Amino acid sequence: MVLGQNSPILIGDIMDSKLSGVKAVFLDLDGTIYLGGDLIQGALEFLDRCKQQGVRRYFLSNNSSKSVDQYVAKLENMGIPCSPEDVLLSTHDLLSWLAKEGVTRTWTIGTEGMCEMMENVGISTRDDDPQYVVLGYDTEINYNKISTASIHMHKGVPLVASHPDMVCPSPDGGLPDVGAYLAMLKVTTGHDPVHITGKPNPGMIMHKIEELGISPSECAMVGDRLYTDMEMAIQANCVSVLVLSGEATRSDLDESGKSVSVVVESVNDLLR
Repeated sequence: MVLGQNSPILIGDIMDSKLSGVKAVFLDLDGTIYLGGDLIQGALEFLDRCKQQGVRRYFLSNNSSKSVDQYVAKLENMGIPCSPEDVLLSTHDLLSWLAKEGVTRTWTIGTEGMCEMMENVGISTRDDDPQYVVLGYDTEINYNKISTASIHMHKGVPLVASHPDMVCPSPDGGLPDVGAYLAMLKVTTGHDPVHITGKPNPGMIMHKIEELGISPSECAMVGDRLYTDMEMAIQANCVSVLVLSGEATRSDLDESGKSVSVVVESVNDLLR
């Protein structure tokens, strides 16, 4: 099934929807390329235009519930050719931060896919003496994970979260995401996370931009969220492209006071 969209309602005055001069696009997934299990109308055609015009494309997600391999499989099942190198997750940013902090022992509230990525680089996820409690978008959450994390936090173990998103978009409305879990843990323990990785931290894409040898102004961040996707684009000095196919509405943009480069209904309106 493909979700329908309409024509663009606004094009910013910094750049238009043709994205002239852009050499790479960083694409949010949920709400931008697909919504739930359904492709956004025109997403495949947009990706074809990227290929035809020589624009590199990378898929970004703050959704830490899946591993890279799971994302690759999902995209390929939707007819989107993809390799692991094309996928950048908040989990990658989290792993980088944990490595810099020298963390090898954690109690993790996360899915099997997320825990597998952590364990593959030598970070335990069910340690009885953790250095950190780690919180990801856990669609397999249970009371034991929450209660054990709370006990560790009451003992002074600090908390780090994979990303700040309050909701995960779905065709039926927003679903509780890491931000909602953080609110629960704050009420329970009185503690905030010492660090939150993922978007809007610009480091999530800057290492790839540097690897490509291009400037941030030659890159576009395309996404449906103001406080993660657009904020990261602004901080990274990339072209900011807001699509209205997911979470944010035109009213949200007006109320936020943010200045973005381009606003369109969906990726179907880009690179034309």
